[in-house]
Amino acid sequence: MRRTDLAREARVWRWGFLAAAGLCAAALLANAVFAEISPGNAWSLAYGVAAAVLLAGTGLYGVRRRAPRGATRRGLGRARAWLWLHVYGGLLFILLVLMHSGFRWPDGALTGWLWGLSAWTVLSGLAGLAGQRWIPRVLTSGLSIEVNYDRIPELVDDIRRQAAATAAASSVAVRELFRKKIAPSLDRPRRRLIYFVDITGGIRSRLRDLDYLAGFLEGDDKQRLQKLERLLRSKLEIDAHTTLQQALRLWLWLHLPPAILLAVLVMVHIFTVTYY
Repeated sequence: MRRTDLAREARVWRWGFLAAAGLCAAALLANAVFAEISPGNAWSLAYGVAAAVLLAGTGLYGVRRRAPRGATRRGLGRARAWLWLHVYGGLLFILLVLMHSGFRWPDGALTGWLWGLSAWTVLSGLAGLAGQRWIPRVLTSGLSIEVNYDRIPELVDDIRRQAAATAAASSVAVRELFRKKIAPSLDRPRRRLIYFVDITGGIRSRLRDLDYLAGFLEGDDKQRLQKLERLLRSKLEIDAHTTLQQALRLWLWLHLPPAILLAVLVMVHIFTVTYY
């Protein structure tokens, strides 16, 4: 799909969300005019039912994402449309939860958990959406290599072997620099918080010792040091990929289990309200 089409689709969903939020505001205004805004009346029950329906609808995005071929074969729509439903449906869901609770913190333990999990799920979802937009852009614009996350251990092992062989054929000065400054950085993939602040700053500062020594070398030794510098740069860029890509994977654990627990507690809440 072309960028203009994507922008148009995003605009349609954004205006659709604003229209739906406007309807919620109109319903709340009517509620205030004709009845009390309270968790215990029919108005609140309607908000709760709508919130539960939205929660079920947004949850279908996960099903659609894990079965893309089957969804396409059955004509269930494009993944991007389901993503927009997930995002804007989640925002409408938390608005309806607030309306359902009368904009007050619930008294009971179950409803308190429902309120807290609802807020956590929506806020963590927004944080994940921001990360999924920001992290790939930073990695591709600030680094010279692209890395498949699952191949990182294999790539690091290959870099370490090449660097050790190159250092072994070099002079004493290069071997000492390798032992003290380079080898400790090549032992395994490492996560560093600096990459969240500056994707390249940490890499440049760690290559200064190699640049300094290169000014005193000539011939084969200088070429070997330059190769070591390239290998170290590649390893540090892999560390940047490790840090940021792992953050996305960690986010999934911070978002998905609470969302599943929320769905379970919503069903428990519906059952208790219906039968007790």
